[in-house]
Amino acid sequence: MKRASVLVSVLGTLGVLLATAAGAQSYPTKPVRIVAPFPPGGVADVLARAIQPGLQEALGQQVVIDNKPGAGGNIGAEIVAKAEPDGYTLLLASAGILTINEFLYSKMPFDTAAAFSPITVVGDMPNIVVVNPKTAINTLKELIDQAKSLPGKLNFGSAGNGTTTHLAIVLLEQAAGIRLAHVPYKGAAPAVQDLVAGQINGLVDNPPLVVGHIKSGAIKALAWAAPHRMAILPNVPTAAEAGLPGFEASSWFALIAPAGTPKEIVARLNAETVKILRDPKMVQIFADKGVRLVGNSVAEFEAFIPKERARWADIVKVSGVKLE
Repeated sequence: MKRASVLVSVLGTLGVLLATAAGAQSYPTKPVRIVAPFPPGGVADVLARAIQPGLQEALGQQVVIDNKPGAGGNIGAEIVAKAEPDGYTLLLASAGILTINEFLYSKMPFDTAAAFSPITVVGDMPNIVVVNPKTAINTLKELIDQAKSLPGKLNFGSAGNGTTTHLAIVLLEQAAGIRLAHVPYKGAAPAVQDLVAGQINGLVDNPPLVVGHIKSGAIKALAWAAPHRMAILPNVPTAAEAGLPGFEASSWFALIAPAGTPKEIVARLNAETVKILRDPKMVQIFADKGVRLVGNSVAEFEAFIPKERARWADIVKVSGVKLE
């Protein structure tokens, strides 16, 4: 009787494995959904829609973008975390979802470290340190010197408590040994508006919202929080070049699937997406927006996530922010 039970169990497991393998070989046979966990028009949405046509052509199936914003991306991410791991429900995730939210939120609807199968990093948007010209600060060193002479007096805005732009300020404080006055806003746009108006002294923000103001002279760029300069503002030095090595902060976005998605499907999605991201026209379009398209391997992405989680866990702890 025991042998019969074991045999049934083995045959059942074998059947599941064979069905999974067959499904992976024939994938896809129906439309693929990419959940964008932020509102339309945001970077995650724009990147998802940028790869959509190429994926549709490569996969031979419709690719649908489904915006599910809320809770710092956790609402959309939960949908994908709990979806069938068959390659038909994917997530255009942010760095926050994969490496920050679990340390920020008191309760998470999924186990970030175990819920997803990485496919590839799609785009990386380095932060840039900017100030209002009225501050008479012209370099990152001058900012640091003034902050040291006036601890807690320079007002730096962010898109809100716990956002990547807030944590980038904390990272700057830690790297430079300074103390700034954090001013949280309800979104990045009003923070930029107040910076232009001179209501705050500076920001550590993403390029799309500030580049136009930098080029017009309304605000001043001091340094990229990146290991490389960006073509959109080639004359702006990196933080390391400006005398602050190790200060790197960016908003990156990646394509991921539910944990347990067959490796063959993940490999195919990686190969097709990387091919799209390497297209010179696509690279130039996003470079003009201050976004560097990445397209790394599954192995590179898997090795990248734990390092980022460890780094941001420390920064969130220092920030003292906890969200419900």
